[in-house]
Amino acid sequence: MATTFDLGDFVLQGGATLRGAQLTYETYGDLAEDKSNAIVYPTWYSGRHQDNEWLIGDGMALDPSRYFIIVPNMLGNGLSSSPSNTPPPYDRARFPNVTMYDNVEAQYRLVTEHFGIERLPLVTGWSMGAGQTYQWAVSHPEMVDRIAPFCGSSRCSLHNFVFLEGVKAALTADAAFEHGWYTS
Repeated sequence: MATTFDLGDFVLQGGATLRGAQLTYETYGDLAEDKSNAIVYPTWYSGRHQDNEWLIGDGMALDPSRYFIIVPNMLGNGLSSSPSNTPPPYDRARFPNVTMYDNVEAQYRLVTEHFGIERLPLVTGWSMGAGQTYQWAVSHPEMVDRIAPFCGSSRCSLHNFVFLEGVKAALTADAAFEHGWYTS
């Protein structure tokens, strides 16, 4: 069952403040008494914590009998603070841009303030989760022993940018999009 961490008034890298921001997450396994077995495994674009479970299980790479795995849902994915669940002034089409940095800072607060963890043996992630993995290494190198980003990059390639612009064009061309004020 996913849990929500209250970030309070969370200031984004771009300067906007999400009032009453929330970070939804799931954990797998038990945190060691010395807190030395925690792994952060962020979600990817549009992914949710249960989508990350394909690598979590007994005898698997992320074994909950050995590790305490924290899977934070990205800001904007519908479970954490998102256009669909944030009150005005940042609801729906007014939701501000959220960066990798913003996601990692929210996760950092969860890890340090809520769980009291000071070191992470590993941060890993797929796709945009990989991007967050790189950001962890940049933002908090003193805390992260290893990173294992996979199927992702530290910077969006031109090919991927063009692909994403195509998807965005298809979504925004739909009459139901209503310039971001859609209702369904």
